Amino acid sequence: MIIVTGGAGFIGSVLVAALEKKGVGDIVVCDWLGNDDKWKNLAKRGLRDVVKPENFFEYLETHKDEVEAIFHMGAISSTTEKDADLIIDTNFTLPRNLWKWCGKNDVRFIYASSAATYGGGEYGFKDIDTPEGLEQLRPLNPYGWSKHLFDRRVSSLMYDKENVGVEPIPPQWVGLKFFNVYGPNEYHKGDQMSVVCKLFEPVMAGAAAKLFKSDHPEYGDGGQLRDFVYVKDCVSVMMWMLDNKDVSGLFNVGTGKARSFKDLATSVFKAANKEPKINYIDMPQQLKGKYQYFTEADMTKLREVGYDKPFTELEDGVRDYVQNYLSSKDQFE
Repeated sequence: MIIVTGGAGFIGSVLVAALEKKGVGDIVVCDWLGNDDKWKNLAKRGLRDVVKPENFFEYLETHKDEVEAIFHMGAISSTTEKDADLIIDTNFTLPRNLWKWCGKNDVRFIYASSAATYGGGEYGFKDIDTPEGLEQLRPLNPYGWSKHLFDRRVSSLMYDKENVGVEPIPPQWVGLKFFNVYGPNEYHKGDQMSVVCKLFEPVMAGAAAKLFKSDHPEYGDGGQLRDFVYVKDCVSVMMWMLDNKDVSGLFNVGTGKARSFKDLATSVFKAANKEPKINYIDMPQQLKGKYQYFTEADMTKLREVGYDKPFTELEDGVRDYVQNYLSSKDQFE
């Protein structure tokens, strides 16, 4: 049995599709489906069980002899969420309890971290997982801080002499620092959808794309740089980790190549066979001082442990997303 928390969400549901394609028979999703169309992310899948998060640990205890691995994708992923107590309960306390359960029951644990842990990037984007390497990072929002807090606790348990052996360690543990992910099955995310998804309908309607002006002297309007990574590549890394149970650690998941939002918007227009039209708007006040102007994953560590598959170029990923999903009657992976 393989369990995916947040399995009805964006990355989680694409992972569930890949697990099914691989032939995994017993796939369990832990998630809330709510009243919107989130269920459609799972509509094609055959699942053993769908478990509400409030019943999850009871379910784990009942099936503890069957669970091989937990992919923990469930989280509050909004970078603008202000309820820090809720964020900590969901993004720190829950994974801490799952970590303890997996260690106690000899279950592999692969979880979603985030490039938001790097903050403004003053100390680079190298996926160091030692306490000394992590303590200098300064995330810009509660979401990034909560993910960073869990990374630091895991690091302390693995490398701090005072904490090594304090609690059982999962036989495999992997934290994945996802950069700017885009692709199918993100439609339920509202304002947290990728820029590709947000731009598609306006572009198809003949409107101009709206991008933020820059408040940073080193970056022009639309010239803010991010490492945009296709969701299929993220899932490919996770499936590789499942096949390579001897690999543990904290790893970046990006392309290793920063691209501008202008490049991204231009790619959407090209994929939609439209002439590019871009208007620049003021950045919202609530984002000023909390906005990452540059992210670029250092992919050395993942390559060194043996992951050798290429990452999708921005133009190719956007084309696949626009033409085979967003423009299709069946938009779901």
